[in-house]
Amino acid sequence: MTFTKPVARHPKLKPNRVGLTLRDYEGAMSTLCAGCGHDSVTAALIHAFYELDVEPHMVAKLSGIGCSSKTPTYFMSGAHGFNSVHGRMPAIAAGSSAANRDVIHVGISGDGDSLSIGLGQFCHAIRRNVNMLYVLENNGVYGLTKGQFSASADLGTKSKRGAVNGVPPIDAVNVALTMGATFVARSFSGDKQQLVPLLEAGLRHQGFAFIDVISPCVTFNDHPGSTKSYAYTRTHNYEVIETDFVPLREEITAEYAEGTVRAVKLHDGSTVLLRKVAEDYDPTDRSAVIEYLGEVTRRGEIPTGLLYLEEGRPDMHELENTVETPLVKLPYEVLCPGSAVLAEIQKEWW
Repeated sequence: MTFTKPVARHPKLKPNRVGLTLRDYEGAMSTLCAGCGHDSVTAALIHAFYELDVEPHMVAKLSGIGCSSKTPTYFMSGAHGFNSVHGRMPAIAAGSSAANRDVIHVGISGDGDSLSIGLGQFCHAIRRNVNMLYVLENNGVYGLTKGQFSASADLGTKSKRGAVNGVPPIDAVNVALTMGATFVARSFSGDKQQLVPLLEAGLRHQGFAFIDVISPCVTFNDHPGSTKSYAYTRTHNYEVIETDFVPLREEITAEYAEGTVRAVKLHDGSTVLLRKVAEDYDPTDRSAVIEYLGEVTRRGEIPTGLLYLEEGRPDMHELENTVETPLVKLPYEVLCPGSAVLAEIQKEWW
């Protein structure tokens, strides 16, 4: 069940370059538990789309099953949406992207949806480098089924009832890195200052952009003994790379000490500013990133920031050599030219 927000608007709300205010990027009222980290992710998404002047009808929101999969309902009501079968969201995103490459695709998933039943789908979307932003709202539990440990629950963490997890976790960031993702980041739902620019950069990245967001479950996993609670994440958060995002239209005003910033231009001309926090950290060396993040994790810390970035890798459309015109805009006679043309094509395999 969802609730429609009132239409009243403050007269001094500032419109962006397409004439929309922050309220225009909102959706239905949330029915998640009060204080849920997922609602903070929603707020960050609303802010990111507003700042990027995105037209809602040019966005497709996709999700699977779980608390996280409710998130698309709570932002950008004017966008397209599809709630898929449990764990199958990446396939739907790939199909939608194949049909209309002009649309911005945003997939919202959870640790159960992506790392259990949907793990294979998640991996193959990375392999194909589907052009999408993939946000994983990670709380370490199955919130809809009363708080059992999920595949991302850390070894030794305690449940609300005191049970100790004895099964090693699947680290979504490591999976994304080893499968070849071209944009990998981690953030915390309680850190809007970090999360918003990461979302903006992910939305502008050409290829598969993955952001693992630690999003505490206030009902089942926000207690002493949990490694995905608000208190634990705030205490153990280690920002490996400080990230700022500068849209193409704006002057760069960020001030950093000389020699400490790496500016990386994205395909649309916008810029990601990476400020080195960890000594000798290179966000473009995949093997070194995997090794370094392993060291940080073994210290009991949670590495956050833009962890890996690779520009220039061909996305799914380049790999499959698809036409530049979105398939949805091609006339029927072009998409289905008839049996004679099909017979001619088949001669290639005779």
